[in-house]
Amino acid sequence: MTDLISSTANPLVKRIRALTDKRARKREGAFVVEGHQPVWRAVQGGWEIDTLIVAPDLVRNPAAFEMIEDLSAAGVRVAYLSSDLFARISERDGPAGIMAIVQQQQRSLASVSVTRDQTWVILHRVHNPGNLGTSIRTADAAGIAGIVLCGDCADIYDPVAVKASMGSIFAVPVIIEREFDTVRAWVTEQGIQLVGTSGYAEASHWDFDWNAPQAIVLGNEGDGLPDEVLNDCDSTVRIPMTGTVESLNLGVAAAILMYESRRQRFN
Repeated sequence: MTDLISSTANPLVKRIRALTDKRARKREGAFVVEGHQPVWRAVQGGWEIDTLIVAPDLVRNPAAFEMIEDLSAAGVRVAYLSSDLFARISERDGPAGIMAIVQQQQRSLASVSVTRDQTWVILHRVHNPGNLGTSIRTADAAGIAGIVLCGDCADIYDPVAVKASMGSIFAVPVIIEREFDTVRAWVTEQGIQLVGTSGYAEASHWDFDWNAPQAIVLGNEGDGLPDEVLNDCDSTVRIPMTGTVESLNLGVAAAILMYESRRQRFN
């Protein structure tokens, strides 16, 4: 093992900190992921690991040491940090001593294969990276085929989004397409039904038939879907609510709809 890096002035440490900024992530085409399980999922998913960063005194999982050895043998650069320095740059309480700089992946609508038994999720102008990461994690659990980000959305490589996804960012295809008209043309070509979400829809998500190839469209945390998007949807559904609340958290609403779709398809 090489000498431990212990200074915040080290170029690698400066780079890790810089990648918390969207402009730096875009410029480098890279981002940071932390934790043994998320890094392992990046490796298993075939994502390119630029640099593995390890604080040996903080690593407790024997499988993590095995992963470190395998990546090092495969030619991945491994940098070792002191536990104090690692804790200072970590985004987590009680860090596990492993993080990685990972190269981003760019996907397009034309690059994905669509089958008749799939459900997709389209997030329109979703601004909260935590909601975005949570939705990706839930999509992974619910067997969603992929997520399309439309309009001015949060960055999927934002540290908050990456952390909230718990590694699912490496398993669920996420496609960025700013123009809704392009997304609409794609779903029409693929024979996918657009299902918009609105508190004013007549059909509840329980009564709706989710067995056709569909894409669930969810809108901005504050405003929901704009009228021009709702008017382009083939159907709209609402989630029934009681009490005094006006709306649900976006991540919660997305989970409810994804799992109702899955329930109907598997029952």
